[in-house]
Amino acid sequence: MFSVYGTSGKILTGGLEQVRDLAPVQAVARTRAIAPMARQGDLTPSTVVLAGVGQGGGGAIGGGVAGGASAYVAQEALAAYAGDTTRQPLTQVHQLMSRKMISVRSGAPLRAAMRLMSRAGVAQAPVLGPMGEVRGLATRGDLTRGLADDLDEITEMTMIAHRLAAPVDEVMWTPVPVAQSDTPLREAAQLMLDLGLPGLPVSADNGQLIGFLSRSDLLRGMTHEPPLDLWS
Repeated sequence: MFSVYGTSGKILTGGLEQVRDLAPVQAVARTRAIAPMARQGDLTPSTVVLAGVGQGGGGAIGGGVAGGASAYVAQEALAAYAGDTTRQPLTQVHQLMSRKMISVRSGAPLRAAMRLMSRAGVAQAPVLGPMGEVRGLATRGDLTRGLADDLDEITEMTMIAHRLAAPVDEVMWTPVPVAQSDTPLREAAQLMLDLGLPGLPVSADNGQLIGFLSRSDLLRGMTHEPPLDLWS
């Protein structure tokens, strides 16, 4: 089961076909297909400390992520399986999703969102409303798209600063499909493939963010035991 959230709240709750065929979601997917997202570094680390960007500016990265992110994430990813003696096949989103992640607050400026995602080494982050509800998905490709062209044409630094001060809401993916913890992994992977999504936010029934399932999480599940069981 999936839900679709936008700036006005929940739009729909339904199965894979309903979400995939929803006109607003298709429209956003077509827009992204015309302007492809950056491929480099599009995988989200499985363990990144939760950090939000406030309405007025930047946020801090917790847990020393900046500087030693690669080694930290690698150690944590391996440790997640090391002590598990009872290994069940992975079939649902909650078994692979990251519970610690980067999130961006609605209204945060592009500059702050870019800085936050760059320091954390992630290429996407859910955009949350004031109550922590999912409103959209920001990708690094969307945040930076067009900046190089603007720099060739714009001569005044004040105009560049104005562009970077624009809210992330202007470029985020919305409405965005959101998985639930018991959503089958096969359906989540299929939706990401069909729509070209880099990942799926995972929320509780009330829309509160509880995790994020990225492409790297799916790949991690394929390279460790217990194996993925996508057809049960």
